[in-house]
Amino acid sequence: MRKGIELKGKIHHIELYVSDLKKSIDFWGWMLEKLGYHLYQKWEEGISWRKDDTYLVLVQTQEKYLNIPYHRCGTGLNHIAFFLDSKQEVDDFTTLLKQRGIDILYEDRHPYAGGTDYYALYCEDPDRIKIELVAEVDK
Repeated sequence: MRKGIELKGKIHHIELYVSDLKKSIDFWGWMLEKLGYHLYQKWEEGISWRKDDTYLVLVQTQEKYLNIPYHRCGTGLNHIAFFLDSKQEVDDFTTLLKQRGIDILYEDRHPYAGGTDYYALYCEDPDRIKIELVAEVDK
């Protein structure tokens, strides 16, 4: 326990190996900063952003592993979801992503692709890892 906060079970960090570090920094950097993360560490093969006790790390995949395909529907990570404060924030991120040329997944059902009482945005990073930004909706 740290300063009265229970840490047991919380995520400490997530580390993603990426095929093109520069492209992934361009995708993740601005989004994480808008979510309240700040640059934490940076080195030649990687970078991380931190918010409170959690951080997200990007590491350049070594050349010898680049030809191994990843698909979010296969075994392994499917997606990472982040809370947003409001539906308006989901809409704002939707606009920003479109301005950056990033496709919105399930656009025909957006922002209710998760159901009529679930307001969220889905997109993919440069390596096709799905990202979900979901509004905390009072039930």
